[in-house]
Amino acid sequence: MKHLMKPLRVTALLLICLMCLIPFYVLLVLSLNAPSRVFYEGNLFVPTFAWSNYAEAWTRSRVGTAMVNSAVITFGTLGLTVLLGGMAGYAIARRATLYNKAVFSLLIGCMMIPGIINTVPLYTLMRRIDAINTLWGMVLVCSTLCLPSGVFIYTTFIRSLPRELDEAAEVDGCTGARVYFRIIFPILKPATASFVILNGFGVWNNYAQAVFFLQSRAKQNIPQALSVFFQQFGGAKWHLMSATAVIAIVPVVIIFLLFQRQFIEGLTEGAVKG
Repeated sequence: MKHLMKPLRVTALLLICLMCLIPFYVLLVLSLNAPSRVFYEGNLFVPTFAWSNYAEAWTRSRVGTAMVNSAVITFGTLGLTVLLGGMAGYAIARRATLYNKAVFSLLIGCMMIPGIINTVPLYTLMRRIDAINTLWGMVLVCSTLCLPSGVFIYTTFIRSLPRELDEAAEVDGCTGARVYFRIIFPILKPATASFVILNGFGVWNNYAQAVFFLQSRAKQNIPQALSVFFQQFGGAKWHLMSATAVIAIVPVVIIFLLFQRQFIEGLTEGAVKG
């Protein structure tokens, strides 16, 4: 019986992978079909390879501008949150005062509140500081939503690091912030990779807040651009809509492939040290 379990597990994993890949393959086929072709005619699994769909979709959907906006928002949010979340996590992990414990508990509680609930008060605040339809304003909004999880990840990871690292750095003359930036922060690469993977995709695909704070067409991110483009054609031109979706997916896939090893290391090291 045991010798049959391994083939069954492999077969089950292959079926699960196949089921996950089918929607992406269908999207790819639709994006490469000629405009005159009906999807259910001919071979469903072989497209007509109309590569011009991507050039037309790129021009008509303005997805290039949306990708730049999404990149600015995503990298700005991740950079700001990694900086502030890492420093806050180090302070909370190394100084277990009552105040730090209260702040950490408050941040953990904020993780349980859906971000959409804060939209109305955030919109009022954003209008007062003239941050509506600005990328830097969206960076602040997304950083606010991501900061609790960043502090949680960094605090948990830093608590597993031996305090002898800090003491050795202090003996060598490093004090305060220098200990963190020179000794601790370089060790936090797995935690940083985990945070980037867990929150980066959410910021890149943010629509709930972007639809309120980025109302100008020139400032829209990718989900907004796709939504406007899809509403424009209303299901009439599947080849263009699918090609636009494929273009929007490519950067996310590349980033995931680049960080997948660090992501797995971050999860395994955090589990072992915890």
